[in-house]
Amino acid sequence: MSEMIAHPPKDPVPFWDPERDEVLVCRQVRDETHDVRTFVFTAPQPRLFSYAPGQFMTLTVMIDGQEVNRCYTISSSPTRPDKLEITIKRVPGGQVSNWLHDNLRPGMEVRALGPMGDFTCGPTPARKLLFLSGGSGITPMMSMSRALCDTMVGADILFVHAARSPQDRIFRHELAVLEQVNPDFRVVTLCEHDSPAARWDGYRGRLSAAALELAVPDFREREVFCCGPAPFMAAVRDILRDGGFDMARHHEESFDFGTLVAQEPEIIQAMDELEAAQFNVAFTKSQREISCGADTPVLSAARAAGMRLPASCAKGMCGTCKCRLVSGTVEMKHDGGIRQREIDRGMILLCCAKPTSDLVIER
Repeated sequence: MSEMIAHPPKDPVPFWDPERDEVLVCRQVRDETHDVRTFVFTAPQPRLFSYAPGQFMTLTVMIDGQEVNRCYTISSSPTRPDKLEITIKRVPGGQVSNWLHDNLRPGMEVRALGPMGDFTCGPTPARKLLFLSGGSGITPMMSMSRALCDTMVGADILFVHAARSPQDRIFRHELAVLEQVNPDFRVVTLCEHDSPAARWDGYRGRLSAAALELAVPDFREREVFCCGPAPFMAAVRDILRDGGFDMARHHEESFDFGTLVAQEPEIIQAMDELEAAQFNVAFTKSQREISCGADTPVLSAARAAGMRLPASCAKGMCGTCKCRLVSGTVEMKHDGGIRQREIDRGMILLCCAKPTSDLVIER
């Protein structure tokens, strides 16, 4: 430490630049629960990470010879910019999450894009906040909590987390410490049932209107951030709406593929436009051909035609639907999910690419 103070580095450490930097090195793997792990990353060369708490990264890994992209929320705090942490739950059938649990070890590299996303409490948060998380949806709220407690902005934070059982409580030790050292930070945990090795004596059951009124009687005065499984977030929306909450102050985040597909508004329009579509789109790997209108994103037309394609945000942010355009031209307005040099090499994002000619796509 004294050496660093006496001889500070001559050149400041640069920030991670998504246009230039794309490799993260895993430095540590930490068990949070029996099926949740935190992966700690740095860049190969010294870099500082600048992001808003609540944002996500897109990781790219090779599984069985196939390049697969997935979005994962950053759980670390931007107030500690030398490293970046992502906390991931192992899930049944989870191709990438399970691969990361089984294979990613300290010293290994993964490709990454980001940070991205607009789910954040922001640099000037509301005076009173309510974080509602279910299961691994705790990660963006943990990043926000760490950042707000580090910066000591004085916000009144009530953190309600729903877990299946005591052994599924992610970050339980750190949350207890944050609560102990920050008088305006409170945590309420609900467990559905006991675990074999531990009895739960706190709030029991799923989040309900009665439980919310009891745990957070002033919830109508708070800015609400919610993340978790789709049924959990749907229940929260109903509870808040029925309880007279101003939904303009409700924010939520989800990477649930099924939910995002159902929410994608262009699909209904795409289904109506298929018969009048102007362009033919051929996919080389799946050997499928579909029609797509000039005003329809390729992803929406493909889904309307029954194709299952990997995608996450459907907003041009995450890069999950990135693929190579073999021939043809598109109009594409993305939101950071693809680098300019990738576009120059012929890559596109299916979720925001609209055809201006017949297309051949490597997918």
